[in-house]
Amino acid sequence: MALGFIVGLADDAYDTKPFLKFFVQFSCGAIMIATGIRIEIFEWEALNILFTLFWVVGIMNSINMLDNMDGITTTVSIGIVICAMIIILTNADFENMHLIILVGVLSSLLTFLWFNWNPSRMYMGDTGSQFLGAFLAAIGIMYFWNDHYVGAIISPARQFIIAIMCFILPVIDTTVVVYNRVSNGKSPFVGGKDHTTHSHAYLGLSDRQVALCFMGLSIISTICIFVIENYITEWSHLYTAIFGIYFLSLLVFFLMLPKSSSETWTIGQESCRNNMRKYFFRIWKLPSLAVSDPFYSCNQ
Repeated sequence: MALGFIVGLADDAYDTKPFLKFFVQFSCGAIMIATGIRIEIFEWEALNILFTLFWVVGIMNSINMLDNMDGITTTVSIGIVICAMIIILTNADFENMHLIILVGVLSSLLTFLWFNWNPSRMYMGDTGSQFLGAFLAAIGIMYFWNDHYVGAIISPARQFIIAIMCFILPVIDTTVVVYNRVSNGKSPFVGGKDHTTHSHAYLGLSDRQVALCFMGLSIISTICIFVIENYITEWSHLYTAIFGIYFLSLLVFFLMLPKSSSETWTIGQESCRNNMRKYFFRIWKLPSLAVSDPFYSCNQ
């Protein structure tokens, strides 16, 4: 985590090259593995190590990429921290040292959110996002991927769903951005306004409304984790299908959102609600309404 903080600080100050950031992120994963923090869901240790490296590098990048609008990364990180705390508290592990650390990080994030909320008076930068990425990746390994509490039923599918539900927004945002950039022949490492947050803005939402949308989705993920930990005692394929369908539905929805400002609509001519309505008609190619409908009289 300290290494992530240092490379983030260097990037903010000197705009380091992507290769250097990748190397440091890989090093963070290697250090975690060397200190015993690694995913343990496969029988083959080599596969566990490779997947751990992929997880750490991926989460550090996804948290960093998500920091593109006021309050977004902070809000999502708060949701992930709360999910980890739910797992610890549900198992009555009140003396867990990590619980104290999580409370401290949660307090810091809530305080920072006060200044990071739109209009922002303080920015996270790579210094904060790289540190948070490394921290959340480690927490994800210890409490989402691995479940060592007595009485817990270990199931790879269950642990996969828990990890994906907690990190659903960073994972979807990174997946959508990489897909859009690669499909357009662009490098996924070059910045741009093609994130899922920007797509919501192209629908006519303000920065605050986008942050509230992401906050709502984080709350849904938190509720799902609470239900899994407290009410699902025996995992089955049905639960995997239910949560998997939710994830895929959200991913498809985000993929279908506008990808550039050329697909946006003039807010002065129609409300944000009509923006959403028109876009759904375009997505699903529903039958056209009468030309006199003001819904279709706006600029395309």
